[in-house]
Amino acid sequence: MRDAIITGWGKCLPPAVLSNSDLETVTDTSDEWITTRTGIKERRISHVEMSDLSAVASQHALASAGVAAEDLDLILVATCSSDRMIPSAATMVQGKIGAINAAGMDLNAACSGFIFALSTADQMIKTGAMDTVLVVGAEKLSNWLDFTNRSTSVLFGDGAGAVIVQATDTDSEVGLLAFELGSDGTAGDLLCVPSSGTEGPADRPELPRIMMEGKEVFRRAVTSMSDASTRVLAAAGLDIDDVDLVVTHQANVRILDATARRLNIPPEKMFVNIAAYGNTSAATIPIALAEAIEEGKIEPGGIVLFAAFGGGFTWAAAVYRWGPRVESLGTSQAQLPPNHKTALELLAGNIAVHGTGV
Repeated sequence: MRDAIITGWGKCLPPAVLSNSDLETVTDTSDEWITTRTGIKERRISHVEMSDLSAVASQHALASAGVAAEDLDLILVATCSSDRMIPSAATMVQGKIGAINAAGMDLNAACSGFIFALSTADQMIKTGAMDTVLVVGAEKLSNWLDFTNRSTSVLFGDGAGAVIVQATDTDSEVGLLAFELGSDGTAGDLLCVPSSGTEGPADRPELPRIMMEGKEVFRRAVTSMSDASTRVLAAAGLDIDDVDLVVTHQANVRILDATARRLNIPPEKMFVNIAAYGNTSAATIPIALAEAIEEGKIEPGGIVLFAAFGGGFTWAAAVYRWGPRVESLGTSQAQLPPNHKTALELLAGNIAVHGTGV
C-alpha cells in the first residue's frame, strides 16, 4: 500500500527576541497582562524575509530526511505573509535551496495553512503524482503589528518550520489516517489584514495591520478545533485515548486549555511552546512538531493529532500515525545571516508608520 510519511523536519527562528518587557515600552500593556491572557513571554522578530526563514528550515528538513534538494518533486509553502505576491514564496524557496526539479506553489489558509499543505502533499503522493514533497509553514507577521492595539500586537512573531513527506510502501497504514479542512468566508473579517492585497486605493499611506475580534475568534477557535478533531478521530476509527501527542496551532494558551478540556485531553499530551515564540500563524505547528521530535515526545508508530484555526475563517484537523524513524539522518549547517539589531530596532519602521499605544 502506498502511503506518505514525514521523513525529515526542521525549523528556523530568527535570533532577535521581543520580550513582554520590550512591549511595555511601545504599547499599553504589561508582562502580567500578556502572560495571564495569552501565555506568551516572548516572540521572535526577523531581520530577513519570510522566504529566507523558509529556506533555512527547508535545508534542515532535507538534511534530516537525507534528501537532496534536486530530488524534490514539489514545494508547498503555507503562508499569509509572502515576500511578494509574485513570484510565489515557494518558487523563491526553490531557487534559494537549489531544488531545480521541483514545482512550487503557495497555500494561504492563514494559521490552518500547514495542515492544508500537509494534506495536499499526502494526496499528491498517494495518487502517485509525486514522490517527495517539501512542506513549509512560515510567516513574517512583524511587519503588520499595530502597537496602538495591545490585543493583537502582543500575540504575533516570525518563524518557519518544514517537513519532508515521502512515498512509502508498507503493510500497515502510516501517515495521515484522516483529515478535515474547513472554511467559512462569511466570518473572514473576524481575523484579517485589510488592504494587504489589491483592496483599497493605490496611494493608501499606511501599512496593512492585523485586525481581530478576539472574543468571537476565541469561541470559534475552540469549537472548530475540538469538533474537527472529534470527527477526524472517528473517521480514523480512534478515540482521544489512542492519541499519544496533540500538536495544535499555538495561538493563545487559553484557547489551548479550553480545547484540551473540551476534548478531555490530559495536559501531558498537549505540546505547548507558545511562551517562547508567540503566534507564528502557519509556522506554529511545524515548529512545534520539530521541537516535539527533538524532545523525544514522538515515538515510532505514535498517534499525533493536529488541529488549527485561522483567518478566513479556516480550520483543520488531522490524525497522523508516525512512521518507523524519529531520528534525523543528517544535519545541516544552514543558518540566517548575522543580525546586529534588537527586536525593537528592527520594528522601528513599523512603529514610525503605525505609532505606539504608550
